Order: sequence, then C-alpha cells, then structure tokens
Amino acid sequence: MVGCRSGINTLNTVPLPPPPPSGSPSSGPSGATATCYRHRDRPTGRRCTRCGRPSCGECLTQAAVGSNCPECVKAAQPDVRTRTRFWSARQPILVTKALMGINLLVFLWVTVLDPSSLASRGITRGHAYLGLSAGTIKPGVLFRFGDTVYLAGPGEWYRILSSGFVHFGVIHIAFNLYLLYMLGQILEPAIGRMRFALVYFSALLAGSAGAMVLQPDGFHGGASGAVFGLMGAAFVGYRVRGINPFATGIGTLLVLNLFITFAIPGISIGGHLGGVVAGAISAVVVMAPAHKAFPRWMTYATPVTVGLVSVAVTVLAINTRL
Repeated sequence: MVGCRSGINTLNTVPLPPPPPSGSPSSGPSGATATCYRHRDRPTGRRCTRCGRPSCGECLTQAAVGSNCPECVKAAQPDVRTRTRFWSARQPILVTKALMGINLLVFLWVTVLDPSSLASRGITRGHAYLGLSAGTIKPGVLFRFGDTVYLAGPGEWYRILSSGFVHFGVIHIAFNLYLLYMLGQILEPAIGRMRFALVYFSALLAGSAGAMVLQPDGFHGGASGAVFGLMGAAFVGYRVRGINPFATGIGTLLVLNLFITFAIPGISIGGHLGGVVAGAISAVVVMAPAHKAFPRWMTYATPVTVGLVSVAVTVLAINTRL
C-alpha cells in the first residue's frame, strides 16, 4: 500500500505542459488542429521553437535548434551597425580593393574619351586632363588633344594627386594593379586600413615630387609611384622586424623593378624613386616591432608629414620651371 501511495504521489507531481503563448491560435474546443498564425487556412502541427506560434512549413526557417517563424528570424538578426561591423571584419583588404576600383574607373573614363588609350602609351584627351608635367606638351604623334597645353601650374595642383590614377594602356594598369593587390594582402592586414591608406597616398605624392625634381619636362601618370612605395614599405618593414626581405621575395621584386626602371626608356625614374623613399621612411615608424614601437600618433603623423613635404617639394619644383 505504501508503494501504491508513492506511485500516486509521483504521478500527481508531474508538471503540466506550459500553456500556449497569449495571442497564439490554439486548437479549438473540439480538439481541431491549430492553424498557421500567418495563413489561417492552413492547419499545422508545428510551432516556432522560440515563441511557440503555430506555423506552417512555408513560414518556418531552420534554426540551430528547431525552427523559427519570420518574426523570430528577424528579431534574431543583429542591427545594421553590428552587421556592418561583421561585414567589415570579413574584408581584410578593403582599402586595397577600393584603390583598385578607383584606378579602374579612371582607366574606363580615359578609354571612353579616347579608345586608342587601351593599347597606346601616347597622351590622349583623358591623360591630358589628369597627367602631371611642368613642361609644355605640344601636339604631335603622341599627343592628340588641342593646342599647346601647360599640364601643371596655378589652379591645377590637383594633378599632383590625379596623375597617380591615370594609366597608359592595359599592360600598364594590369601590372600596377597586380602589384597593388599582392602588396595590399601583405601590408593592409598588418598595419590597418587607415595607416595603409596613408602610406599609399604619401608614396603617391612623393612619386609626383620625385618626378618633378628629376624629370620635370616629362609627362607622368600611373600608380607605380604609390606601388613602389608599398614595395619599399614592405622591404623596410621586414627588415625592422628582423626578417630578411630577400627570403620573402619582396627584396627580389623591389630590385627587379628598380632595374626595369632604369633599363627601359620612358619610365618615370623620379616617380618610382620618390615612392620607394616615402614608403621606406613611413615603414620605419608604422611597421616598427612591438618592442620598439613608436607612440601610436606617430604611426599616423609620419606618412602624413611625408605626404605634405612631398606636396611642398612638387609645388616648388613646378614653380621653378614655369
């Protein structure tokens, strides 16, 4: 008898199932199957495992545990700010890709103005709008736009920057963008987006300065000054961190490109050298190892200072020629 009473008590203590959520449709008084809360004409025996609403198979979405209704799926999603942060974290070379995109857009614009720029190293209409020179370019075989034009001077200082995005032919831009992509994968994740962008633009501006100092009468354009700056930054960055650049391939790449710079005519020697120097100077501070790290503000200030000095040198060189 004691055992029987014990069994009865055990049965009486079994908890009842929880009541359905308030506002949720339930079985009718006759025990009919519940209907989907979104499709009242569809009977269903399934419920959202999060809120308990009866839902049909079309409305339920598979979750980590069970299935969720559309409202619960939406409520579980992070806000826009969080999603943006997650998306950004999955883009290790976002600045590199953005720079590549800008170069491609400018190249497309130059091509639309004059399709012959696809295969020619000559100066076309688009080049004339954006390129950099302290000399006077006269119309001729390589120049097919207007009359005599001063390509740099008061009111056209934007060319110091814009010249770094204009290219002469498919091979020119393909080579520069390939190197930019390769170097961006090395440097951007290592130093961060902002510092990578500052090093890039400081090298671009230093390339313009070098071009105007060494070859002021030439016509200059292309991302090679900035790309050489990234090569110089990677080279010095490896050195200051105790790694032999020639063991990584960066040293060989830099030496080979410097050799090409001097060996092939028509290349902006000053632009390449200026970029390398700017990238190397910036890397000494920006890429210093942790045990020799500079104050954080200096890692931003150094490339900015290099860029500003480069602009001053460019302006002085152009004013001297005009």
